[in-house]
Amino acid sequence: MHEALQQLLNRIEPSDRSLCVPAQAHLDDLTKPQGSLGRLEEIALKYVLATGSLKPVLSKKKICCFAADHGVAAEGVSAFPAEVTPQMVYNMLGGGAAINVLTRHAGADLDVVDMGVNHEFPDTPGLVKRKVKPGSANMAFGPAMSEEDTLQALLAGAELAAEAHRAGYHILGTGEMGIANTTPATALYSVLLNVPVETITGRGTGIDDDRLRHKIEVIKRAVEVNAPLCTTPYGTLAALGGYEIAAITGFILGAAACKIPVVVDGFISSSGAVAALKLCPAVDDYLFFSHLSNEQGHRAVMQKLGARPILDLDLRLGEGTGAALAMQLIEGALKIYNEMATFSAARVSEKN
Repeated sequence: MHEALQQLLNRIEPSDRSLCVPAQAHLDDLTKPQGSLGRLEEIALKYVLATGSLKPVLSKKKICCFAADHGVAAEGVSAFPAEVTPQMVYNMLGGGAAINVLTRHAGADLDVVDMGVNHEFPDTPGLVKRKVKPGSANMAFGPAMSEEDTLQALLAGAELAAEAHRAGYHILGTGEMGIANTTPATALYSVLLNVPVETITGRGTGIDDDRLRHKIEVIKRAVEVNAPLCTTPYGTLAALGGYEIAAITGFILGAAACKIPVVVDGFISSSGAVAALKLCPAVDDYLFFSHLSNEQGHRAVMQKLGARPILDLDLRLGEGTGAALAMQLIEGALKIYNEMATFSAARVSEKN
């Protein structure tokens, strides 16, 4: 394993389980029947453990939407042409995309990160330039990325998380933009979680039945062609991933190393999370899966991970939209933890 990656992984520690008893005692002392706020209590407890503080703070929020193009788009696996990737990046930079609306609503900051878009953007407020190459190679014929380029993308994501930590952000979220990126995400799931391609391949941007069958065959071919390279999680990420997915993997690892909770968006972002988990299982202590994607296969992936996404709204847009929505529920859970009166302080009688 590359030395820089190993150093990053060595910095990640499991969350502080010693706080579980006092944090749970505080939740149980709130003026309500024990457990009556359900998953809000579970969310608050996980946040406390992740941050290592019995007086948790959540005010500064940021989502990074990582963008990249994919060589496999040439195989016709998407309903939209690759040109849409830079067009949508411009839309985000102009404030007109769904993620702009929802981050504004959530009171979160948004960075759009060019990891590998096949376009040269001018310097623009809100754009972070970390381009490795102008798109990945066509994984149907060989590896999508070299291991060296994958490392560059991964470490760029990790450094963005570290920069956010230094800037005082309390929670981070992932998003992505990249035409055809459900294809590499599906391939990664198939190998990393050992699930059949047919059961997890979805329609992405809305392809018809014929193109769906074609997409399945392309993914199976990519998995077969790259099988000799897919002997480790890192090798699999390089062979079957994409620059934005590698950056999301690094972003999650970097957040965990800084003990910052990170909210994972949907189908594509979750593939970066799976890669991070395979590289370092302790990352799980810092992950909140925001929503159950409407994209076929996401439910199977969540079941494989034993994860319970916070929301189920039939979303399948990506961009970080689910993460922005889930952040508000996490913030609400922390307000309950921090602001609700306790039986011991309010002198409210508990049940007999």
